[in-house]
Amino acid sequence: MNPLHAKKSRFLVCVAACMSIYTFIYLTVPLYDESDEQKFRVRRAECGFYPDELCSALFVGKPAASKIGNFCQKSYQPKALSCIQTSCSCSTVLKTLHFITSPLSEEEGNFSLAYIITIHKELEMFVRLLRAIYMPQNIYCIHIDEKSPRGYKTAVQNIVNCFENIFISSKREHVVYAGFSRLQADINCMRDLINSKVQWNYVINLCGQDYPLKTNKEIIEYIKTKWNGKNITPGIVQPLHVKHRTEVSYREFVHSGVPYVYPAKVRKAQPPHNLTIYFGSAYYILSRAFVHFTLSDARAKALLEWSRDTYSPDEHYWVTLNRLPDAPGATPNAGWDGDLRAIKWKDQEGLSHKGCKGHYVRDICIYGLGDLQWIIESPHLFANKFEAGSDPLALECLERRLRLKALRQARVPIEQHWRLQERSPFDMQLDV
Repeated sequence: MNPLHAKKSRFLVCVAACMSIYTFIYLTVPLYDESDEQKFRVRRAECGFYPDELCSALFVGKPAASKIGNFCQKSYQPKALSCIQTSCSCSTVLKTLHFITSPLSEEEGNFSLAYIITIHKELEMFVRLLRAIYMPQNIYCIHIDEKSPRGYKTAVQNIVNCFENIFISSKREHVVYAGFSRLQADINCMRDLINSKVQWNYVINLCGQDYPLKTNKEIIEYIKTKWNGKNITPGIVQPLHVKHRTEVSYREFVHSGVPYVYPAKVRKAQPPHNLTIYFGSAYYILSRAFVHFTLSDARAKALLEWSRDTYSPDEHYWVTLNRLPDAPGATPNAGWDGDLRAIKWKDQEGLSHKGCKGHYVRDICIYGLGDLQWIIESPHLFANKFEAGSDPLALECLERRLRLKALRQARVPIEQHWRLQERSPFDMQLDV
């Protein structure tokens, strides 16, 4: 053998060995104190699957983990959702997609949640979100943007057809960002939910890029112990810098096929019933009694009509009504309390977070692998925003962590198909 080639070969072998040792040392960080039977034994350096060394290391912010994780994602291929896009029996859909099919405890079985999920894209993201929050005692209204492609609507309908407690909103909107249609979509679902046979206790609204950080059991415990019949609508009296949203009239326009809202040169009348307008989160957790109130009270109806030509009315409507002292479950002095969403806003860099490790869209962070530690250390119930295609490993790690926690909290026998598959798209040996 050529001496130069021999030296080169020995050097490459040395590099490979060092990389394997380096990976093992930096990534072997257990997320939970597990029994001897549950401990993951590392035999080789892999991109792997939860609860392996890579996800665990990402959760504690190991610098090497993000680098290796980004390497793994380069070869990621979206999972085939054949049972959604083609015809499959419903039993096959439930098992292959790992839906939990029984209440995990008596407490959960006796406390039903309603969900409103507004979606328009990313089928894989929707499937991951739905199975993460799905429980058979809950009820789910899915609002699909009327602009969504026909194939997307068909695929979502194929899932819905397999569940008695999931349905498509009876009235769908052409949703425009920051427009009234976003608020109307929630109202449409609320009307359907109130008329359903399920006697749900609270309703929670989500968008297709949200993901839960807490289990169903933990969400119920949070509502019961901290709020005890109250509604959760974080917000404050409308600050000066957002008053323009409700002081002038906004109109919907279409430019190059893209709809948007823009202020018109028309000043709006004062709010009806002399209401004080608040500003807050578009996300909420509302009691069933409060939903009845919003659909029937004269002030709620008048505020809804007045809000039609405002900017992003879902950010003032719910919080304003929930500050009325006589509203069911009202919280007049709640402020920003609520812990509903973990969001990295661009203007909060250096204050509530140290920057987005993924990328910003409309000044909101689309999470990357480097954001995982911040996310799981957050006290919030849900996190926003995720894209299944841009940083799929981030979602994979969160999904496996949440499912493992839910099954450990269960007080009933565990069905095998409730466990997520043991292999994942990231099961490949590192090519060092």
